[in-house]
Amino acid sequence: MSTEKPKIGAYRRHLLVCTGPRCTQDNASQALFDSLGDKFKAAGVNDGELRVKRSRVNCFAACKGGPVMCVQPDGVWYYDVTSANMDRIIEEHFVRGRVVEDLVFHRGPGLEAEAPCPSE
Repeated sequence: MSTEKPKIGAYRRHLLVCTGPRCTQDNASQALFDSLGDKFKAAGVNDGELRVKRSRVNCFAACKGGPVMCVQPDGVWYYDVTSANMDRIIEEHFVRGRVVEDLVFHRGPGLEAEAPCPSE
């Protein structure tokens, strides 16, 4: 018996959302994650060339200012991702390719603070 190789549809970005218990109070991170399907569909990033894959992460060990999330392969880490801020990130970063600088708290290794998104 062989294991079947999994398949994942093509995507432009992968959004990792911390839904761990220390990130926010009252499950705000999980509620944010649960809202992403509708938000992505409304913005047109649920399929096609702009598709954003999303995954829950239990802990990033960045336990302040949540909800926090990381956008790959861009290496951009956002904090204070309220519903309204998520709308900004979807429109600016995912659709237009411009990082929402005032919500960034970290960049991946070797990335300049003001570096443009790789999709630009």
